[in-house]
Amino acid sequence: MKKGHIAVIGAGKWGQALHYALNTKQDTFISSRTTRNLKQFVTLKEALECEYLIITIPSQEIRTWLKQNFVYKNQKILVASKGIEAKTGMFLNDIYEKFVPSSNIGFISGPSFASEVIQRLPTAIVINSKSKKLYSEFKKFFPNFLKLYYSEDVIGAEIAGAYKNVLAIASGICEGLNLGNNARASLISRGLVEMQRFGQYFGAKQSSFIGLSGAGDLFLTASSTLSRNYRVGLELAKNKTLDEILEDLGEVAEGVKTAQAINHLSTDNGIYTPIALEVYKIIEGKNPKDSLNDLLNS
Repeated sequence: MKKGHIAVIGAGKWGQALHYALNTKQDTFISSRTTRNLKQFVTLKEALECEYLIITIPSQEIRTWLKQNFVYKNQKILVASKGIEAKTGMFLNDIYEKFVPSSNIGFISGPSFASEVIQRLPTAIVINSKSKKLYSEFKKFFPNFLKLYYSEDVIGAEIAGAYKNVLAIASGICEGLNLGNNARASLISRGLVEMQRFGQYFGAKQSSFIGLSGAGDLFLTASSTLSRNYRVGLELAKNKTLDEILEDLGEVAEGVKTAQAINHLSTDNGIYTPIALEVYKIIEGKNPKDSLNDLLNS
């Protein structure tokens, strides 16, 4: 193992942004499935030899990637993906714990558009881990324009980071239907209540949903076209098919699969999540205007 070395695994926009940010302070490697013309790009085998890893692989691919590629060698890991596995309804920490002990893993959350990180604009993020020592070890790699906070509420951060993508789709639909600022503000605030209700069922702390991981990330993602999930919502409001939207998007919109996972978890556990439910139904083909009427009359 390369002691003291750090690598980002996953070279999408978020992976590249984190690589760029960390590289302003010390040499940082980056790797992905396909070779990229990026500074300090290395093979996956070389990246996995680093002591510190930041993994940005999409949440629906995590389990397969870990099974096929990962061998635990006491690496310290930060997970920078946000989502819930659609097939099983499992949270990412539940998947990772089969491969990495909780003392060696943390999860990044908070409002952080990749494009603004690359511009070195001030950004606040949270490292959520059962180990404050892990937070301290990773903190030394981050530049000053990324303000870091610590939380031990891993499940709260995970749920907030996943749920906000579904609510961003809902907000995009609201905007696409020209429902106005009153409606969008109401949707986001009620969505936050819904997210909190869902999270508390699974043991999350209430404070996580009113901080950077919850409200902070939700307000950002649900109000800007820089958000892929928000753009998905805008296009759904035009009655475009999901396949058309995702093809045009050309990127992963985590909220699509997460809506499916939340619907199943809510149904199985009797959790009241009306907004997430309607997003799921719209993704499955329901007319957005019918969903609006159902929400207003529920």
